[in-house]
Amino acid sequence: MATHSGQRLIGIILLLSVASCSGPQPILRSNKHLHLHGKQVAQQEIEFCRKKVEGTGLRPGVHQSANAGSGAVLGLLLGGAMGASAGVIGGLPGMTIGAAAGSGLGLLVGVLGGTFKPLEPDPPYADAVTSCLKEKGYEVSGWE
Repeated sequence: MATHSGQRLIGIILLLSVASCSGPQPILRSNKHLHLHGKQVAQQEIEFCRKKVEGTGLRPGVHQSANAGSGAVLGLLLGGAMGASAGVIGGLPGMTIGAAAGSGLGLLVGVLGGTFKPLEPDPPYADAVTSCLKEKGYEVSGWE
């Protein structure tokens, strides 16, 4: 049983690490230019603009591991506080057990929640990519 859950955990970690490699993508607003050239050409233009901007030294600057870390800290603190308050009825041992259980659950929820948090690149990078795409006739409505 322990090896099965260990394999599942390793699979989840691998999936998250692969997902963290892909950076945020601009969301193109539907306009005449997008309809005229299609999504495949638009994706090529996005890649061109990204490489052009990265060639200047700007980077997306967003990492899911940082999101997961901040989510973990927040989950740990909130989970511990909620667990301790739930354990008040049991006295000091109940508070201790509640805080420990709440912290563990909060940590897990925080890591997962932070990992899947929507990504947004650093503003200078996003502005440069958006500007490049605008010059080509596209409209960027956001990032995902």
